[in-house]
Parts: sequence; structure tokens; C-alpha cells
Amino acid sequence: MGSYDPARVKELVRDVPGFPRPGVTFKDITPLLAEAEAFSGCVEAIADHFASRGVSTVLGVEARGFIIAAPVAYRLGAAFVPVRKKGKLPWHVHSYTYALEYGTDTLEVHTDALRPNERALIVDDVLATGGTASATWRLVERLGAEAVGFGCVLELGFLGGRSKLAGLDVLALVSYE
Repeated sequence: MGSYDPARVKELVRDVPGFPRPGVTFKDITPLLAEAEAFSGCVEAIADHFASRGVSTVLGVEARGFIIAAPVAYRLGAAFVPVRKKGKLPWHVHSYTYALEYGTDTLEVHTDALRPNERALIVDDVLATGGTASATWRLVERLGAEAVGFGCVLELGFLGGRSKLAGLDVLALVSYE
């Protein structure tokens, strides 16, 4: 198992200026994922933080969130549920449409992904504006389950996304202010 080292995580996150559009600097976690000890340390840190919360299901948000959420679910002995962009799931879905800076987006989850009163943890790679995390929380509630927290590797604190998750236990392993 790896050990969590926030300085090492920051070293491994690559800045990609001008992606996906000019003026944006993308935080690329692929070098972190390629470093086994650092990656497993992040998974362990998220799982350890939420281990006492009685998590029965971990939701991973498309697409990089899947990479973090699946091993967190495994570590917690919990189920894994993918949260997908509109039109990607093959069965009956609940959808939630939310505002973006320039337009809207829609997330979906299967209607039988969670049962009432289940305890769900939402996991993604990055917390930015909070729109995706908040939309996922709404899907959890729509299915009658309880969101017990939100975990991520990186938080872009200067974008204020945490404010949209007031009432949830939010864990970000590394924050950029």
C-alpha cells in the first residue's frame, strides 16, 4: 500500500495550459495515476477518511472519477456505481441537468443504482465549480439514498465549488487556492 504525501501529489499533477480552451490550465492527474505508491496513497487516504461513515455504495463521476472511485469502493467493501453523461447508460435512468459556465450538462444514473436509505459516497478526481458534484448529490437524493460525503484528489478552491456541497463532509487531498 502507498502512503499519502500531499507534496508528492502536487509534484505529480501536470499543468496543461490552454486546455480545454485558452485561458484554462488543466490539472492532469495521469502522472499521479502512473505512480503506484502515490496513487494507492490517495485511494487509501480517501477510503480511510470515510471508513467510519457506513458507506454502502461509492459513486464515481465520469470519467476520471471512475479511476479513483472504483478502488475506494473496493477498499471500503462497498458497491460501485458509475455516474455518466447523458445517453451513455443502457437502461432506465434518472437524469439531472445543471448549469455550466456556458450552457448546461446532464448526468445520469440507473434507476436501480441505489436503494432508499443507502449511504453513498461521491468520488471524483477534481472539485472545481461544484456543479458536477452537486448534480450527483441530487441524483443520490432522487433515489432516496443519503450522501455521506464527497472525496476528491484535487480541489480548485479559487472556483468556490465547496460552497455547493454545504452539509456534506468534503475531503480534498490537495487544494489549489
